[in-house]
Amino acid sequence: MSTSGSSQPRRWRRLGARPVAATRIFSVESVDYQHPARPEPRDFFVVNAPDWVNVVALTPDRQLVLVRQFRFGIDDFSLEIPGGVIDAGEDPVAAGLRELREESGYVGVNARLLGSVHPNPAMQSNRCHLVLVEDARRTEALDWDRDEEFEILTRPVDEVYALVHAGKITHSLVMDALLLFAPYWEKLKRGGAV
Repeated sequence: MSTSGSSQPRRWRRLGARPVAATRIFSVESVDYQHPARPEPRDFFVVNAPDWVNVVALTPDRQLVLVRQFRFGIDDFSLEIPGGVIDAGEDPVAAGLRELREESGYVGVNARLLGSVHPNPAMQSNRCHLVLVEDARRTEALDWDRDEEFEILTRPVDEVYALVHAGKITHSLVMDALLLFAPYWEKLKRGGAV
C-alpha cells in the first residue's frame, strides 16, 4: 500500500552493536544502522529477550482459563491468559503446555500454534507464540516461580471478549491471542470442531 507521493521504505544496514545492559530478563544493545541514502549512521536501542508464549486454554464447558496477577510495569493488577518465557531450545507448543500447567494447574489436549507476533518490533527482537489448548481441566499441582502469584479463574469466551471491549483486559499480547482465536470460536459456536 502506498499513497500518492510516497516511496517504498528502504532496508537500513546494520553496522554493529554494543552491549548497554544485561538483566536476568533481557539485555539491551546500542545498535548502529545506516540508511542507504544518508551518510551518518544512527544508533538505536534494541531489547533482546527470550521468546514468550501465551495460552488460550478452552475448558470443556467453553470457558477460557485466566490469571490475574500483579504487574510491576504498570504497578497494578492485570487480567491475562497464562503464559511466560520459553526455555532455550523449547518448542513453543510444549512451552505453552508447561506454562499453562505451572501457572494454573490446567492441562489439555490438541495443543497447537495459533500464530506468532512481534511484541514491539520498534525495539524488541523477540516473538510471542500464541497457543490454543482444548479440553483444559485443572488436574495438576501449581508450580509457581518465586515471584509469581496468581488468582486463577475461568470465564465464558464471550464474556472474555466483552472484558477486552470494556477495557478490563489490556495486555496487548492477550488481545493478539484472542484475535487469532476468534475464527476458531465462531466455528465452534456454529457447531464445528476447532
